[in-house]
Amino acid sequence: MKLVSRAVFLDRDGVINIDHGYVHMVDDFEYVEGVFDACRSIKEMGFKLAVVTNQSGIARGLYTEDQFHTLTEWMDWNFADKGIDFDGIYYCPHHAEKGIGDYKQDCDCRKPKPGMMLSAAEFLKLDLSQSVMVGDKRDDMLAAKAAGIPIRILVRTGKEVTEEAIAEASIVLDSIADVPEYLKSL
Repeated sequence: MKLVSRAVFLDRDGVINIDHGYVHMVDDFEYVEGVFDACRSIKEMGFKLAVVTNQSGIARGLYTEDQFHTLTEWMDWNFADKGIDFDGIYYCPHHAEKGIGDYKQDCDCRKPKPGMMLSAAEFLKLDLSQSVMVGDKRDDMLAAKAAGIPIRILVRTGKEVTEEAIAEASIVLDSIADVPEYLKSL
């Protein structure tokens, strides 16, 4: 299998949209300023674009997978309407401690484990050593590190930036809007 592509992986809540806590309805979905222009620039730079998002609200019974899919489809169309196509959207509906029923499991896909990124790499034929992660918390950085992703960008638009998260990141930027300029500087 020849690896030919590199990707920018994006966490959802706190990177693409404002994290209001367990966002699962269109009315509660508020885009981070500059996200569309940033994603368009990233695609123009030749990166594939993939979302990797933990969705423990499903595991906790706060919303259903169908509700998540409805919101995700709406979000995907918003990007497509602006000429931006995601190459993949990966999510983890599990939680090892707080999950209910079949969702209570210690899986390989929930960040800080790298399962979603590894799945994307296999399906999209990615070279993870040439890829980038953009996230708002330590678990995003740890998952990227475990997947062999060297460029780990922590943004300030989500969870409070902790020293532990900073220690695992390559750089801290204000938001996704700053990512294309940073990538061009490398």
